[in-house]
Amino acid sequence: MNARPDLPGSPGRADRAGPDDPDGPGGPALDGPGRADRAAPDPTDGELFPVTHADLARLHARLEASAQAEAILDVRYRVIDSPIGPLLLAATARGLVRVAFEREGFEAVLSALAGRIGARILETPTGLAAAARELAEYFAGDRRAFDLTLDHALSAGFRERVQRSLPQIAYGHTRSYREVAASVGSPGAVRAVGTACATNPLPVVVPCHRVLRSDGTLGGYVGGLEAKAALLALERAA
Repeated sequence: MNARPDLPGSPGRADRAGPDDPDGPGGPALDGPGRADRAAPDPTDGELFPVTHADLARLHARLEASAQAEAILDVRYRVIDSPIGPLLLAATARGLVRVAFEREGFEAVLSALAGRIGARILETPTGLAAAARELAEYFAGDRRAFDLTLDHALSAGFRERVQRSLPQIAYGHTRSYREVAASVGSPGAVRAVGTACATNPLPVVVPCHRVLRSDGTLGGYVGGLEAKAALLALERAA
């Protein structure tokens, strides 16, 4: 039986390209891009998937609403402006748990909250409305006491006892560290009162700025002495 002759213009067996032949079907094509050369769509290409800031805001609002409805968050937070600088407000399901000054480092504060309370933390730009409103009223001179539910989870023992007592210092008035120590039944614990004020996780709302040294000087303050002086001046002027 004779082998079929190769037709003119068709490759013979010796000329047929194998899969490893760079010029054959297994190699690159000469006329236009091959499969290996075709660029896959880039999912980060803004032209392919245009997303506006408004779109992101709507998505975040939906996420926020869903998370709150399902009660899956450990901490919600937002940042507000104030006359003494930006303030971070954070709350748990039990109440307001943290007020932080920018000088404390908001990322460090959130990291500490994740370690102490829980890692399920979400920024809620429209949340914590009551806290934001009452602080705005306070800074405007229209509020003298806060009606917020507080969560004292970040304090314990003597520090918590001192911090819970501080709202008893009336608006526009001050006490010395020694007087606060006596008021909580530990007259010799003056330094411990100073530590409780310095570590107060809810400044402004829990008014540790109203506690001064016995000689009337400011002492310390987590927000800085300038902020403490500004708060005392605000209350004197109201």
